Amino acid sequence: MTDLKALTANRIFDGADWHENAAVVFSNGRIDHIQPSASLAPEIERIDGGEIIAPGFIDLQVNGGGGVLLNEEPTVEGIATICAAHAKFGTTALLPTLITDTPDISARTVAAGIDAKTRGIRGFLGLHLEGPHLSVARKGAHDPTLIRPMEDRDLDLMLSCGRALDVLMVTIAPESVTQEQVTKLADAGIIVSLGHTEASYNVATVYAEAGIRTVTHLFNAMSPLGHREPGLVGAALDTGALYAGLIADGIHVHPAAMGAALRAKAGPGKIFLVTDAMSTIGTDMTSFTLNGREILRKDGRLTLADGTLAGADIDMISSVRYVHRNLGLSLEEALRMASAYPAQAARIENRKGFLKPGYDADFVVLGADLSMKSTWISGECAYA
Repeated sequence: MTDLKALTANRIFDGADWHENAAVVFSNGRIDHIQPSASLAPEIERIDGGEIIAPGFIDLQVNGGGGVLLNEEPTVEGIATICAAHAKFGTTALLPTLITDTPDISARTVAAGIDAKTRGIRGFLGLHLEGPHLSVARKGAHDPTLIRPMEDRDLDLMLSCGRALDVLMVTIAPESVTQEQVTKLADAGIIVSLGHTEASYNVATVYAEAGIRTVTHLFNAMSPLGHREPGLVGAALDTGALYAGLIADGIHVHPAAMGAALRAKAGPGKIFLVTDAMSTIGTDMTSFTLNGREILRKDGRLTLADGTLAGADIDMISSVRYVHRNLGLSLEEALRMASAYPAQAARIENRKGFLKPGYDADFVVLGADLSMKSTWISGECAYA
């Protein structure tokens, strides 16, 4: 008796091509192949999927979900809650993200991340440390009293974390981190991202040469695109090697700016979707606390009392719908922005982001209207 299972759908998008009236066949957490559903062998367990099957979504910037903010609960239980909350919206792999905090909270988060990997928490990909080595001038909702230059102990913590986790992303600013430190991080396989910085175009390109791979939430908390000084936005779009995350909620970035950036981006680096989600996802919360400050939730916005945006109140399937419907991107490209492109940015495109033989059996099942039907992680149904 075979242990193969088959999830069927009217259409399957494998990350590159469509397969009509097909089934994705999988076993032991890995994809075996895609074939016409009519030709499935009778001994294969057949599961009716729905209208569309696509690669699972990968979110490289997730501050919280399910009522939990990583800063407030830097534990393996907190990480598990965040991962489970986002699985309901199609996310099959994510980086729980720590916003600028104290050295103690950073150390506790790293320990929790290593524990989460050891325990095999479903949906846990690694960690994203967004700060504290940023620019106060572009702090956004980060507590300016906690922003500081990178010291040897910080570098050592990140290097040890990078060795222990499959993926570690760190957001830094040139104002607080040297080129030499960036190179050490990048040489260790850590995804180093520029963000929360006033860096000029020239500084940004020099840091890209030092090992920067991505740009954190394009347009937000960074030097803007000017006609004489292109800033970090200009460097992100003009430097082909750089990838860039984008919050597609229509609040953080105007749709016209999103469209212009997508048309202008030099390759091979791509713009990919991130949610920058906070603890509100999957809840009816109206407020929460970050670093002792109240964050208010209203009309899709999360803000400090002074109106400063503080993370986002959006999930991945909503982000996919937004760029498809509001920006006019093809469904294929919208899905790639949530799966293939973040996989490439995180250097995991050899096992995630596509539905190919040998890849992780991570996929989403959607209705024709892009409604969520189910989420599968490593061949197991994580949400239905």
